[in-house]
Amino acid sequence: MLNRLNREQMAARVARDIPEGAYVNLGIGLPTRVADYLPPELDIFLHSENGLLGMGPAPAPGQADPDLINAGKEPVTLLPGGCFFHHGDSFAMMRGGHLDICVLGAFQVSRRGDLANWHTGAPDAIPAVGGAMDLAIGAKQVFVMMEHLSKQGECKLVEACSYPLTGVGCVHRVYTDLAVIDISDGALLLRECVPGLDFDELQRLTQVRLTDARQGERP
Repeated sequence: MLNRLNREQMAARVARDIPEGAYVNLGIGLPTRVADYLPPELDIFLHSENGLLGMGPAPAPGQADPDLINAGKEPVTLLPGGCFFHHGDSFAMMRGGHLDICVLGAFQVSRRGDLANWHTGAPDAIPAVGGAMDLAIGAKQVFVMMEHLSKQGECKLVEACSYPLTGVGCVHRVYTDLAVIDISDGALLLRECVPGLDFDELQRLTQVRLTDARQGERP
């Protein structure tokens, strides 16, 4: 039985890598959970593509404001100094390179950092691109959160994406339930593994070649 991170643990792990002062967009779905694990003492500015800056964690039970939601229509809180504005201005922020980091989900990420996260191509699938294309090319760094394997047991890190692309060569780091992997010049650099999982087993599950770049270890 593999030792996997659950979704809350994945969100907490991503939150550790977001520095103070960063302007960050959290994509729909799993990435929104990152907001709940950011240290409250750090000034981190969360952006939502529907026109919010300065989001806080999810509201306490019974405290949700139906007029204050993120891009996934989930209730959020607004920190002191936060603001909301027209989504046209929000997209100008995204496209203008004003976001330091965006955190997105994915169906596939390629060895070269290509991202596929809006459509599987299946006849009955509902396309949902939203602002992902704008974020993928506009943010200074793109972090991806996803499970390492699909429900069919196939690795989501691939040599080349078979699903329609969201962005080309845009992903910098991938967080899965098994590992943290950087993408650099076509190489997948392993930074962390979950406890109890060795490199050879992770490589077997990943299929695409990994380089063990953990401090003090050799490929």
